[in-house]
Amino acid sequence: MTTPFSLRIFVADGDPDGLRLVERSNWVGKALIFPRALLPQVKQRPELAQTGVYLLLGPREDGEGDKLYIGEGDPIRPRLESHYAQKDFWTRAICFVAAAGQLNKAHVQFLESNLVRLALAAKRVPLDNGNHPAEPTLHEADRADMMVFLDNMLGMLPVLGVHAFEQAPVREKGMGITTQLTCRGKGVVATGYEASQGFVVKAGSQAVADTVPSMQQHVRGFYDMRQELIANGVLVLAGSDGNPNYRFAQDYVFSAPSSAAAVVLGRSANGRIEWKDAQGHTLKELQEREAGA
Repeated sequence: MTTPFSLRIFVADGDPDGLRLVERSNWVGKALIFPRALLPQVKQRPELAQTGVYLLLGPREDGEGDKLYIGEGDPIRPRLESHYAQKDFWTRAICFVAAAGQLNKAHVQFLESNLVRLALAAKRVPLDNGNHPAEPTLHEADRADMMVFLDNMLGMLPVLGVHAFEQAPVREKGMGITTQLTCRGKGVVATGYEASQGFVVKAGSQAVADTVPSMQQHVRGFYDMRQELIANGVLVLAGSDGNPNYRFAQDYVFSAPSSAAAVVLGRSANGRIEWKDAQGHTLKELQEREAGA
């Protein structure tokens, strides 16, 4: 069971899009969020003279969604200055630090390694990192402390608009439509369910082998998403030579049921109509029934 928590967000310069400092209840850590353009001013802050881990986010080359770089610094400031000069893609940064003396080089290398591992496993955002840094060996107590630090970071990031590390959640009662839903078309069948993170398509679900010709032109974002899922191994080619299809190699979270249905069916799709329960009721009908209960 997840534990409720609160965040305190301080808008340091009065600009809601400027520097924000975020603290979590009962935690020694702190997050700094700021746009790239403010780095020349923000770098003077004492927090960036500390050891920490950071995320750089910016648009992908195709303009669809974010790209991510994960790094660590001891201290952070020289690393950010280097990326300011040498990395073009990023437009905002999120830095995590702690009270003086709470984090050392090995600690942040541990955090960096595990963040990269989780992002690669989730396959939700492409990484700009060239390699997967090895996890350093930590004393048992230090490792336990860093797992708590990591869990607190991962709990905060979705609230801050970063979903790169989220795995498909376990279906729980009281969260959306808990009934298993099915999407069918062109000889394929996919199963999924609603969750707080979005719409989850389950591992083993099928997707059509080929998209309709108009998909690339009229719903290019969904087409590109599907191609990326094929490229990163979420969708793997399966079926017989006479009846090929793709299968989901893992549970995967989509932002909405329509994007999930479009990837499965290879065309534009209204997910609230395409996803149905065992009795043939659409997700739209189930949502309306639940809203009126």
